[in-house]
Amino acid sequence: MAGATTAQRGTPSSDRPGRSPRKGAGSPKPPKGPKPAKAPKRTAPRGPGKHLRRGPVLASLAAAVLLVSGGTWVLYGSSWLRVEKVTATGTQVLTPEQVLAAAAVPVGSPLVSIDTDEIESRVRGRLPRIDSVDAVRAWPHGIGLKVTERKPVLLIKKDAKFVEVDASGVRFDTVPKAPAGVPVLELNAGGSPSARRFDEERLLHEAVLVAGSLPAPIAKETVQVKVGSYDSIVLELTGGRSVRWGSGEQSDAKGRALTALLKASPKAGHFDVSVPTAPAAAGS
Repeated sequence: MAGATTAQRGTPSSDRPGRSPRKGAGSPKPPKGPKPAKAPKRTAPRGPGKHLRRGPVLASLAAAVLLVSGGTWVLYGSSWLRVEKVTATGTQVLTPEQVLAAAAVPVGSPLVSIDTDEIESRVRGRLPRIDSVDAVRAWPHGIGLKVTERKPVLLIKKDAKFVEVDASGVRFDTVPKAPAGVPVLELNAGGSPSARRFDEERLLHEAVLVAGSLPAPIAKETVQVKVGSYDSIVLELTGGRSVRWGSGEQSDAKGRALTALLKASPKAGHFDVSVPTAPAAAGS
């Protein structure tokens, strides 16, 4: 019994059932196996769809290029849309031929290439009587010029001629004969106490303001506008009648007051509208 006991104690612990061998006991580690290869990425196969869709796109682009090229040729290169006729309307003192000569539209040029702004500027620069001009293309072969002439509201006598002045104070023409129904300016403000403050240009402005505000029936009967000072303007009417106007202020109200006075006192020779709320008529 004692010998058996000794044999059991000498048995190594590694041989005991139920226990695994300890690390570092000299047993070799199992070799590592090769890493599994990564699966290649899948790419979608290129089908014929994209190639088929490019066809209509390229055809549309080609058609657009041909259309633009053809349109450009029609507008600029062909003889179809070129200037063949230029007309002028709206003239009163001037003639259409004078307007056409000033416009100098290049006949035969492509209609689309005509610079209408340049034509308008040229007409106004060469003909000061023109207040406004509108140049338009009249497809397929024409250019139309619609002009508006300045209208004189006052005349300034210069030697034996007359300088025409419009309602804006623009001196636009000199004529040998005074147009009918346009009053002549008589400026005599040299001895006025306000001469230093109001020079000739300012007094001319006041006279133009008065003449331009006159109702049409009164303007036709006004022969002269006399300016003695800024607030001393007198109108001379036909039949030896006179109107004390005062300054150019409230000219519209003064025009209405004078219209009423002329109707109420048709035989009066002197009128005063310098205070339009209290007009007066006297004499016969």
